[in-house]
Amino acid sequence: MTLPTRVLQSDYMNFAKLRSGARYGLASSGVADCALADLAPAMDDLALHGPSTYGYEPLMSRVADRFGVPKACVVMPGGGCSFANHLAMAATLAPGDEVLVEDPTYELLVSTLGYLQARIRRFPLPADAAWRLDAEAVAARLTSSTKLVVLTNLHNPSGAQADAGTLRAIAAAAARVGARVLIDEVYLELMFRDGRTRTTFEPDANIIVTSSLTKAYGLSGLRCGWILAPAALAERMRRLNDLFGVHPPHIAERLAMVAFDRLPALRGRASALLDANRTAYRAILGDHPALDQVVFDQGTTVFPRLRRGDGDALFERLIAAYETSIAPGRFFGKPDHIRVGLGGDPATTRIGLERLAQALAEQ
Repeated sequence: MTLPTRVLQSDYMNFAKLRSGARYGLASSGVADCALADLAPAMDDLALHGPSTYGYEPLMSRVADRFGVPKACVVMPGGGCSFANHLAMAATLAPGDEVLVEDPTYELLVSTLGYLQARIRRFPLPADAAWRLDAEAVAARLTSSTKLVVLTNLHNPSGAQADAGTLRAIAAAAARVGARVLIDEVYLELMFRDGRTRTTFEPDANIIVTSSLTKAYGLSGLRCGWILAPAALAERMRRLNDLFGVHPPHIAERLAMVAFDRLPALRGRASALLDANRTAYRAILGDHPALDQVVFDQGTTVFPRLRRGDGDALFERLIAAYETSIAPGRFFGKPDHIRVGLGGDPATTRIGLERLAQALAEQ
């Protein structure tokens, strides 16, 4: 069997690191970074060294208790949700394994699967159905060779939310062919405004969940990501991580404990930013004739289709003439779309949205 050519880079991450910055940035999918003062740590919270072998036990217990799962099912590898996804897929797949992935989706998931030499098959989330996840459509694409189904919920890039019944129906269909389901729930954290957490993970099922504190709370610097997996698979992930990152910086683990104590305030901050920016988006771009779109009440992004032109050309024009950035839809498999981030400072975001509207009007 000839294996797929190994992918050795992520074009999206290169773009995000080197090209997405602008005075009026709309390219990021995360909530704007908070400050260390927002965590108000004590000096004892800044310990450089401590007992962390296969995870800092208090932090693992905190995540386990938060989601009501056994601690043995929690993996805390560091590296945010991106590395959590990498580790989860690496521990689950062998080169040549078939993986079913939603389309559109986050490029880094696809490029990581390419690095692992998976055989990638896609199933569509139709734009004209508001990016709705259809369990029957996914089941129809499964084969006896499928080893993993990869989903995002909230969906990246559109922000659409899949209901628990649909996700469990997909997991049941996958189980019938011996496959697992990986669900990236990093944006689901945005839905916990009442303080009550939810996850599709069940300790005895075939579902793996990844998430982090990064996107929803402005805590990208902590890289506090986790995996929820059945206990035996979770242990396999911990041992595999010996070959990757060994263990996270202890100071980041200690600050993550502080962050969990501050989540209500951080959640309030994030909600205020997103509510203001979503209101501004609807007022400025919600009915724009150049866009075909659905704007959800949740999530950090909007993913409109351009009625004319493509996302890359619009990005270049925005950068050159308007000091504004968006994420071209090419990175999500939709070149005629753009992803617009709503997690930034409201005053700056509003100006960026106005400049985007002006650029669209001049096309």
